[in-house]
Amino acid sequence: MKKSPLTTLCYVEKEDAYLMMHRISKKNDVNKDKWIGIGGHFEEGESPEECMLREALEETGLTLTSYRFRGIVTFTQEGYGTEYMCLYTADGFTGTLKECDEGTLEWVQKSKLPELELWTGDLIFFKLLWDDAPFFSLKLTYEGDNLTEAVLDGKPLKLPVDPQIFWQSIDFYRDCLV
Repeated sequence: MKKSPLTTLCYVEKEDAYLMMHRISKKNDVNKDKWIGIGGHFEEGESPEECMLREALEETGLTLTSYRFRGIVTFTQEGYGTEYMCLYTADGFTGTLKECDEGTLEWVQKSKLPELELWTGDLIFFKLLWDDAPFFSLKLTYEGDNLTEAVLDGKPLKLPVDPQIFWQSIDFYRDCLV
């Protein structure tokens, strides 16, 4: 059965950290060695929330009790196709964190995110989450691991994204729009 092009991604928050997954376990993984949130592909008939809640429980053992739909991220990558990702944050959960068969789970301080092996475009949506931006649409285009296009709410952003300047920027939107 072909995978759905619709996915969810959720960053579970605790204090000033996100629960991150270091993708080191799966073979033939487009996210191999990257740090990402939790989530995955929709199953037939699922809503975005149902998918996000199921994936969170399957991957972490946690039941999310408080979450927020933050934006839509459109990923395109040569040789991979297009993926439409529903991006969430969650700040409430019950349960006990378990081992994940897709990678290693770790609480990472938000200020340390730029030091991780991330997709470059993830820095853009982390900044939007950090700034509590209103619901957004972000398109990210890659050639291999190289981010070649970023479009926020229909407006192109300047590339390349410099992680250090990125986090220190006073006016992210003004500084990044082309």
